[in-house]
Amino acid sequence: MNRHQSTVMDRSGARADIDAGLRSYMLKVYNYMALGVAFTGLIVLFMSTNQELMYTLAVGPAKWVLLIALLGMGWFSPKIISMRSSAMAQGYYWLYCALWGVMISPMVAFYLGKDPMLVGRAFFITAGMFAGMSLIGYTTKKDLSGFGRFAMMACIGLILASLANVFFFQDVGMSLVISCGMVLLFAGITAWETQEIKNNYFMAGSSEAAGRFAIFGALQLYGSFVVMFVHLLNILGIMNGDD
Repeated sequence: MNRHQSTVMDRSGARADIDAGLRSYMLKVYNYMALGVAFTGLIVLFMSTNQELMYTLAVGPAKWVLLIALLGMGWFSPKIISMRSSAMAQGYYWLYCALWGVMISPMVAFYLGKDPMLVGRAFFITAGMFAGMSLIGYTTKKDLSGFGRFAMMACIGLILASLANVFFFQDVGMSLVISCGMVLLFAGITAWETQEIKNNYFMAGSSEAAGRFAIFGALQLYGSFVVMFVHLLNILGIMNGDD
């Protein structure tokens, strides 16, 4: 075997190792994300069977404290990457999933009691959109970082519009428009996040760091999935006259 053949084989072997490592890393991200969604579902079911607790935490004044905590955890989630251990990162992630479960439980419980098929339909549409957009983000060669910066600004605008509608306008039509915008925006964010998560694998440097990156990536994708689900459920509810 000559030197050229040896070099080609070495490069092929290195590429195979990278591909295998990347697949394992992405699988870990999606597993964490799926388990987070399942855990949130369990929290929602628990809260829906404990109406008094659900009202206290998610309907009464305490909901604003939980909302601020949820937004704060989302904002500071990149801190997961620099945490000392994967156990701390996982604790952060599961608490985030639990808070989402508490916050969305009144809405989901309402539709489960009124039309469970509506909840199932919203979930499967969300899953389909998420899978498609995540696949695009994973396979595309185009740099999506520019869209990511735009999406963050657009997201802030839609959140402010949503809060204004809740406190001042309470308009069903405006709620429908905001939800449509949120679904489209977070579908695009899912593609961008997937590309970013993929790129982070090459920055990790060690298996322990890669584990923390995977948890952070799962939190990103989980948040986008839940936001799309909530707003799709709102759209289907309005379209079915459940405003």
